[in-house]
Amino acid sequence: MRILVTGAVGFVGFYLSKKLLSLGYEVIGLDNINDYYDVSLKIARLNEIKEEKNFTFHKLDLVQRSNLEQLFAENNFDIVVNLAAQAGVRYSLENPHAYVDSNLVGFVNILECCRHYNIKHLVFASSSSVYGFNTKIPFSTSDNVDYPVSLYAATKKANELMAYTYSHLYNLPCTGLRFFTVYGPWGRPDMAYFLFTKAILDKKPIKVFNYGKMQRDFTYIDDIVEGVVRVINNIPNTIDVIKSDTHSDLSIHNAPYKIYNIGNNQPVELLKFIETIEDCLGIKAEKNLLPIQPGDVPVTYADVDDLIRDVGFKPSTPIEVGIQKFVNWYQDYYRI
Repeated sequence: MRILVTGAVGFVGFYLSKKLLSLGYEVIGLDNINDYYDVSLKIARLNEIKEEKNFTFHKLDLVQRSNLEQLFAENNFDIVVNLAAQAGVRYSLENPHAYVDSNLVGFVNILECCRHYNIKHLVFASSSSVYGFNTKIPFSTSDNVDYPVSLYAATKKANELMAYTYSHLYNLPCTGLRFFTVYGPWGRPDMAYFLFTKAILDKKPIKVFNYGKMQRDFTYIDDIVEGVVRVINNIPNTIDVIKSDTHSDLSIHNAPYKIYNIGNNQPVELLKFIETIEDCLGIKAEKNLLPIQPGDVPVTYADVDDLIRDVGFKPSTPIEVGIQKFVNWYQDYYRI
C-alpha cells in the first residue's frame, strides 16, 4: 500500500515512516520542517530515511490547500496518517494562531482531500490532553472530554469532532489516536525528559512543576508506533463499530469511526521519572520545585482495553528501559 505520513520528520512520524518502510509499504512523507524546535534535529531524522527506495519526501505545509490537493491528485494514496500538528501545551498559550492554522485549517484540508480522493482509512493523532482535569482514572475513550484546559487540547478535541463529521457524512473511515506522553531517542527537545537530561549534564537546575507530584503515563516511542501500525490495518466499518461500541452513544450513528488511547497504562510520578534519568546518567539533579503551570494537568492514565480488544496490543516498555535507550542516544547524538 501507498501511505501518506504527514509530519514525517517529526518524532512519531519519523519512527512510523521507518517502521512502515521496514514492512514493505511505500511511504510518501510530508512535513513543513518549521522552527518550533531545532530544525537540525528534523533534518537529521530526514537524512536517516530519505535514501530508502520506497520513501519520497515533500516539504509542504498543510495550510497550502492547492499544493496539498495537487499532492493527492498526483498520488494514489491508500492510507493517510496525519501526525502533522503544532505541538506543545504551554506554547499554545503564547502563539495560539499557530495552532489554529496547523491543527484546524490544516486538518480540514486533510479531511477534504481524503474525502475527494477516496482514501481507505484516515488515521490521525489526537492527544491525552483532551481529558483535561478528568478525575476518573484511568482515562477511557467513553469519558466526557468537553473541558480542555489548553488551546492545544481544544484543537485536538476539535480534530476528533471534525473527523467524526466527515466519517458520518461521507463514510470516510477514520481512527483517532490519543497519545500519552511519548518519549524516546530522537524525541522532541521541548519535552521534559529532554530538557531534564540536558540540564543535568550541563549541571544546571531543572524546573519541576507541581512540586514533582504530577503523574504521567509515559509511553515509549516503539510502543506508540506498534499501536499505530496495528490500527492502520484495522479499518473501522460501521458494523464492527456498532458491535464493539458498548460504552457510548456512537453506535446509534452510521459512521466508520473509532478513537483509541495509546498509553503505557502505568502512570509514573514525575519525581520517580527524574530519578530514573539520574540513575541512567549517574548524576543527581538540582531540582527547582515549582507550582503547576497553566494548561498542565496533574495526572494522565490510559485505559487501553479497546486497543487490546481490537488490535491485540498493549504498550508495556518500562521507563527504566526506555529512558536508558534515550540517554544512550542523547549522549551519542550530542557526542557527550
